[in-house]
Amino acid sequence: MTTFFVSMKKLKCGIYNIYKPAGPTSHDIVNQIRKLSGEQRVGHAGTLDPFAEGVLIVAVGREYTKKLGQFLKMDKTYKATIKLGAESDTGDLTGHIKQIESQGISGGKSAIHLPENSRATSRGSKVGGIADLPKVREVLKKFTGEIIQTPPLFSAVKIKGRKAYELARRGITPELKPRKVKIYSIKILKYKWPYLEIETKVSSGTYIRSLAHDLGKVLKTGGYLEKLIRTGIGRYNIRKSVRLDSLSKK
Repeated sequence: MTTFFVSMKKLKCGIYNIYKPAGPTSHDIVNQIRKLSGEQRVGHAGTLDPFAEGVLIVAVGREYTKKLGQFLKMDKTYKATIKLGAESDTGDLTGHIKQIESQGISGGKSAIHLPENSRATSRGSKVGGIADLPKVREVLKKFTGEIIQTPPLFSAVKIKGRKAYELARRGITPELKPRKVKIYSIKILKYKWPYLEIETKVSSGTYIRSLAHDLGKVLKTGGYLEKLIRTGIGRYNIRKSVRLDSLSKK
């Protein structure tokens, strides 16, 4: 099935590569598109959490909302900032944060700045105890390939018809089944304790919040997602995404 991106000048029915800023929900973006287009049949593919930003595929019109399913199956690319040394009940900065005491973590101040087109180097990477760069790199390798991942408690995964986050907000801990996902690559962009910046390409259904949490578990430091940017869905990337404020001025 072939899809295409139509002219932005009149916001006609079609499929759009929209940039979602941090703050609004994906549904907020859909509501704004409804107002701009005058079309009630508007939907999106692949929810981004309110704190996250980046590519959000939005379809306008009956003909195009029917095509959204194909985008859900596409691989996705993210840039993420993981904060080590603490855990969050939601897996991200919006939840209840608990600091983790871990022997050997000195909170050293050495910074490893890595250009996006370069490889990480262990020279001068010691930032304290078990969380130095060689250790982080070694552990990240374990998450590359086909892995078993459990979705976060606060996720849209349905349990007997109810979304997991709806149950979690009521104090109910839903039983989430682990599932197979693929992480094609993880590249370290920058590391300065406790912040680790990575770029990763993953299969549909992969949760970066779970990756951050699981990484912290293996490192025994704790970890949660501090920032998330979705830079691509399939061949659609953030460089060609359109901001809503630019549409509203048309």
